[in-house]
Amino acid sequence: MSQILSFICILLASASLIAASAHAAGSGSYHSNSSSSAKNLYNQGVILMMDKEFVKAEKKFRSAIKNDTKLAEAHNNLAYTLRKQGSQNYKAALTHYNKAIYLDPKLPEPYMYRGVLYVQIGDEQRALEDHQTLVDMRSPLAAELEYVIKNGREKTPEQFFGVSNKF
Repeated sequence: MSQILSFICILLASASLIAASAHAAGSGSYHSNSSSSAKNLYNQGVILMMDKEFVKAEKKFRSAIKNDTKLAEAHNNLAYTLRKQGSQNYKAALTHYNKAIYLDPKLPEPYMYRGVLYVQIGDEQRALEDHQTLVDMRSPLAAELEYVIKNGREKTPEQFFGVSNKF
């Protein structure tokens, strides 16, 4: 009986560690006050985005934002999906990257992909400023943005370095 109890304790401890590491691998921020509806829509959007279904993902992120306007991760990923749909969406993408940063200035992901957007529109100075912010944050995303600045393009195949993960 004590072996079974010990085994259960180990399983529970492992589950806690897995949950903590999964959260750490994500956006670095968790909005416990977000509605479950907003989180569900957001998580559906992440799956679609990772499958490169950017139009469908965009709709999910917009719906998540309607449910929770302060969900920085949704603004970041909405910006990403917009940017991936073409230059006609760059202005809207920039607006959402900026909104994500406004809502959560410690969230590194929007600095990373806003920097990529700046490279795409030819504003290297602002890309370098976002890179410096990532360096100051000690974010590993600084190296990824540095690659884009030096090479003028993102890595291929698509790496999804600066997107916010599921909750």
